[in-house]
Amino acid sequence: CYLNFMKLINYLIIFSILAINVAISKEKPPFKNILVLDKPKAYKEIIFQDRDGNKLDLNQINLNQIYILNFWATWCAPCKDEMPSLDKLQAKEGISVYPINMEEKNINNTDKFYKDLNIKNLNTYFDEGLKLVKVFALRGVPTTIILNKNKEMVARISGSIDFEDEKFISWLNSIR
Repeated sequence: CYLNFMKLINYLIIFSILAINVAISKEKPPFKNILVLDKPKAYKEIIFQDRDGNKLDLNQINLNQIYILNFWATWCAPCKDEMPSLDKLQAKEGISVYPINMEEKNINNTDKFYKDLNIKNLNTYFDEGLKLVKVFALRGVPTTIILNKNKEMVARISGSIDFEDEKFISWLNSIR
């Protein structure tokens, strides 16, 4: 009888530990405009251009980090609002931010946009022919795609957020 009781206690302890781990890994996102996928989605190609026209394939970059693809435009007011906090997010360890301008490539407009907002940590990227817009089926700007360290999409943000918000940072660290 005592042995059966101890087995029951062990099962309850194991179940409790597993339940806590599931609850922690499924931490709710801090903002309503964050859609978390039930299952991460892999993409064969995630290709965009740097400011010099060089093609980058995110699948060829191995940083073992969270990857944030932020799609924006210089004329977009919510993009202007969130870009400074996105700039500060880039400075955090373990996160790589790729702000991808969806407009026709214009370095002067992009540089002015960055200068006006005092952007210091972000590079400039472009989506030539809106290929990634089609891959991710984007419907507007700003839209942010969050990829895990395996470069699988785990979440999408429609609209702007404060990327410096501590609740967002905590949630982002929980999806690693």
